[in-house]
Amino acid sequence: MTSSPRSDDHLVRFRDRGYAVVRGVFAPEEVAAMTAAFDRIRDRALAGGRSWRDRNVYFCLDEEPGTGTVLRYAQWTAWLEPDLELVRRDPRLFEILEPLIGRDIKQIINQLHWKPPGAKAEFGFHQDSRSRRPREAFRDLAKSYVQTGIAVDPQRAENGAVVIVPGSHRLGELPFDPERPSMHEALDKADLARLGVDPDSVVTLELDPGDVALWHVHTLHGSGPNTSSIDRRFYINGYVTAANCERGEWAFRDGAPCPLEGEQNLVHYEELYTNPGPMFVE
Repeated sequence: MTSSPRSDDHLVRFRDRGYAVVRGVFAPEEVAAMTAAFDRIRDRALAGGRSWRDRNVYFCLDEEPGTGTVLRYAQWTAWLEPDLELVRRDPRLFEILEPLIGRDIKQIINQLHWKPPGAKAEFGFHQDSRSRRPREAFRDLAKSYVQTGIAVDPQRAENGAVVIVPGSHRLGELPFDPERPSMHEALDKADLARLGVDPDSVVTLELDPGDVALWHVHTLHGSGPNTSSIDRRFYINGYVTAANCERGEWAFRDGAPCPLEGEQNLVHYEELYTNPGPMFVE
């Protein structure tokens, strides 16, 4: 296990730029355990051959020209993989989060993003606030929400690393076209120009395995295709001040880690209680 990541550096950067990176939070053997868990989830998802849901657990499969069926992302696989479950409530993540969103923290995002070599999958520029729906369930977002991403593979421009617009969190919520979901859009700097944002201000979030990135709910970001020969796996966990969120799973109560157990709670899947699955999804 690596040493404590606690310092004020990431707080200053997060507040000033809307994002920060804490280097070397997870040790190589811990990254190896995450890698193995990713592989098991991928194999399980591809064996089904189609997108699949069981309550909040969701495998999103897609067809890539020249690559075939790929697992584009998977949600709430911490319910399936103990190694991933331990990471989501790791005390080192709490040390990073606590100065920003307090000691009582819920989790509303638990997601694996995977871009195999050659994958053309992109995420257009967006703000995470677009996905915080219904809005009445997520209060005071600008002060209450932090997205984190753990690098499982090296993250570089060539393999589709996240790109970010520094300082864009100060713009507040921007008027995106609701008919253009970011997942199905290309990473196009022209979108920034249409929003009045300097397209040349974009930076690539270069990470090494074990690094943790964090960004603000209003920070503009996206990611391009994987044109390299290596995978790009990213473990994303999103957290919120518990008092300001009606949904999600507990991650920390007064700083104490909270394991996933019992019945799953409502997060984003609105039919959790009426149509839980398991089932294939078209």
